[in-house]
Amino acid sequence: MVASESTRTANASERPVVLAFLTDEESEAALRGGLAEWTDALPVRRGNVRTAARALEREPTPRLLIVDVSEVEDAAAELDRLAAVCSPDVRVLVVGDRADLSFYRGITRELGVEEYIYKPLTRDNVGRLFGPPLAELVAARAGQGAAASRGGAIIAVGGVRGGVGATTIATNLALHLSETTRGHVALLDLHLRGGSTALALGVRPGAGLRVALEEPDRADALFLDRVSIPISDRLRLIAAEEAFDASPAPTEEGVSRLLELLRSRFNTIVADLPMPPTAMERRVIAVARHRILVMGPDVASIRDAGAARRMVGAVAGGAAPLLVLNRAGMRGALSTALVTEGLGGAPDIAIPDFPTQLPKAMNLGRPALHDSSGFRRALAPLAREISGTRSQDAEGGLRRLARLLRR
Repeated sequence: MVASESTRTANASERPVVLAFLTDEESEAALRGGLAEWTDALPVRRGNVRTAARALEREPTPRLLIVDVSEVEDAAAELDRLAAVCSPDVRVLVVGDRADLSFYRGITRELGVEEYIYKPLTRDNVGRLFGPPLAELVAARAGQGAAASRGGAIIAVGGVRGGVGATTIATNLALHLSETTRGHVALLDLHLRGGSTALALGVRPGAGLRVALEEPDRADALFLDRVSIPISDRLRLIAAEEAFDASPAPTEEGVSRLLELLRSRFNTIVADLPMPPTAMERRVIAVARHRILVMGPDVASIRDAGAARRMVGAVAGGAAPLLVLNRAGMRGALSTALVTEGLGGAPDIAIPDFPTQLPKAMNLGRPALHDSSGFRRALAPLAREISGTRSQDAEGGLRRLARLLRR
């Protein structure tokens, strides 16, 4: 962003890497979730571009500045005023409520704004469009190439307690993403004993996953090809089937190496995690772009959802997980209204109960997504939140802008 040469430039050692000014909690949650892969602590202040300008008159300019221009009548003029108080080398990303192409072109071509996203934000769009500039700064600060922070997006899925259907969600979400985005997707089942992703997909895993996690030096691209099981042309499963009396000893180094290999080969990695997490699962949660907690419509899930949210937030540097209520409306269970009251707010996604189709699909080793059109429709909002795609766009300029922002 072009700024006045007379602007005060802070000492480089004092400058924060990133600072954001946003007007609402929903955008903050999406921003934290989308950028959690590159930063553990993202400073976000409540306010808009005017708030940012007032603050930066007195404070060092961050290297990357994210500002909100929602409901600002003359956003271009306010961004120009902001430039006058910032260091000339600041990189500016903008969030707003306008979805027209002329506005996008105006602020990026004439004002030097690096990228613009219109609301409502999704974690995926934030990560895809705002992630690369932050990745470059983080990598440069660490003396590494920017490519070290790039790769496939990791989606961590876990149940707040056993039996709530987290594996069903993870398995079918991976399949849904592979079919709708046409990206290459890996489903990683970290339940080394008693995992059921393979059962749900009608295949049998081998023993390679345990080796990769215990002996990271033996894991390479060829090893990964032997371990992964093709489910379709776009989906592969990496899972284990260790005996109940086995004592796997996965290492944090092992899971880091495995994730590195997977991110270099796949656009998306959906990880089905046992909960509560060990050091291995915490590592996955820490580097994930999206974190999904699955709960059931019962009192125990309400109790455990609060603890699980706090744990994920602590591991992920404050990024809030997506909370999915599974089996909503199940006979004999709590109503969704009571679950909302118990949580102190509505879950992010609610998936209805399918008491016949889902158990039948599991017993047959068939994906529930293919056997139940209702379940596919219910899972679609979660898949859209993860992938950033929408079922339909507005006419005219909104369609053109949406295509442009998704490049």
